[in-house]
Amino acid sequence: AASIAIVKQELREDTDLDIEAKIIELCTLTPKGITDDVIKAAVPQCDIQQRVTAVNRLLSTNRIELMKSGAKLLYKLKDPDAASQIKGADTEEKVVFQIIKDAQNKGIWTRDIRMKSNLKNIQVLNKILKNLESKKLIKAVKSVTASKKKVYMLYNLEPDQSVTGGPWYSASEFESEFVEILNAQAHKFLQQKALDASIVYPEDPWKRLQTSYASADNVLQHITNLGISKVNLSVKDMESILDTLIYDGKAELSARLSGSSGGESIKIYRAKQPLTDTSGLVKTPCGVCPVITRCTVDGLISPKTCVYMKDWLDF
Repeated sequence: AASIAIVKQELREDTDLDIEAKIIELCTLTPKGITDDVIKAAVPQCDIQQRVTAVNRLLSTNRIELMKSGAKLLYKLKDPDAASQIKGADTEEKVVFQIIKDAQNKGIWTRDIRMKSNLKNIQVLNKILKNLESKKLIKAVKSVTASKKKVYMLYNLEPDQSVTGGPWYSASEFESEFVEILNAQAHKFLQQKALDASIVYPEDPWKRLQTSYASADNVLQHITNLGISKVNLSVKDMESILDTLIYDGKAELSARLSGSSGGESIKIYRAKQPLTDTSGLVKTPCGVCPVITRCTVDGLISPKTCVYMKDWLDF
């Protein structure tokens, strides 16, 4: 009985090692991290206890690390180079590195690093940050929320869109012209789809209505085919553009079942005609001027000296 127990224990340990090797392989193939569902699908023959044991052993031996992305937990291969480079650092440098690492791809301000590390001397902190930057362990990234300030994150991370502003920002500047072009082309695509639907189904209002809708993925494919974007846009980015059409009263939102077994719904959009035409006054600078009540011909605020009126007339 004792020998059977030993054999079973050895088999269990071999299985754990196989799971660990598989997890390392998965993490290597997916540098951004894997979920527990990915591990479960890769080793379906193993139960939850065996997976937990293997993951805990890899975490305790610093071969992988646990990260959070939204509501999901990810297992990521630990960078051996970073670990070895920080190994010889002093205590303060290790503390600062860990604080920046915990901030993940959203980064952290210098002020917050000072508070969490309890480093009172800003010169000491700046020296540590420069040292970590020189080793290419961390990097400073400008944030769109405060262009004159920088946030710090690990060197190999891609900044979150909340930091960079996503495709709508270039060098921390909002690309209003780019957004306007995408807005116009998306609206034109929805208008054309509604026109095509009215031609194909002139006597069937229900089918005409249904075929006039398009998903964000459809619109994105159209924009991609036009080649007007120099950056890769995601479906979520296109949904942001379509949302602006909704706010402007140029489109409406609905939902449709995706057709999958899960019965999930997808957002669909269609162009719509405004109920009333926009007043001409609203289109002028005067129509949205917050100080129009103090505007007089010969006053300090006057249409004669209004730069906004001049730009509008020149346009």
